[in-house]
Amino acid sequence: MPAKSKSQQQAAGIALAAKEGDKKVSELKGPAKSMYESMSKKELHDLAATKTRNKPDHKSDKK
Repeated sequence: MPAKSKSQQQAAGIALAAKEGDKKVSELKGPAKSMYESMSKKELHDLAATKTRNKPDHKSDKK
């Protein structure tokens, strides 16, 4: 599942770093913390590996 925005990809990368022990879990905030708690290492890797070219900075909530 590819990331829908640059911020989602970055949050997944931070959460993945915490899962791998490269970052302290206590330093996680917001979306990265919830991703860390609710997603597997493989899911985080898939999101973090998404290319950010032509992605918006943030996903729009407008329908």
